[in-house]
Amino acid sequence: MPEDELHREEQDLTRRLFDLRCQLAVGRVENPQRIRAARRDLARVKTRLRSLELERAAAGKAGA
Repeated sequence: MPEDELHREEQDLTRRLFDLRCQLAVGRVENPQRIRAARRDLARVKTRLRSLELERAAAGKAGA
């Protein structure tokens, strides 16, 4: 997945997680496991973004 798509996915998952937490506070969440899944998906996206960042940094050092 390209980096710009990963950033969009990160924003989407952050918004979804916020909405799910609000629903949980109000008591309207239909499936509490969705919060766990959203947190894990967000962590996966952030991990991939960080690995891309580190790869760029390593390539920059190798080229210098």
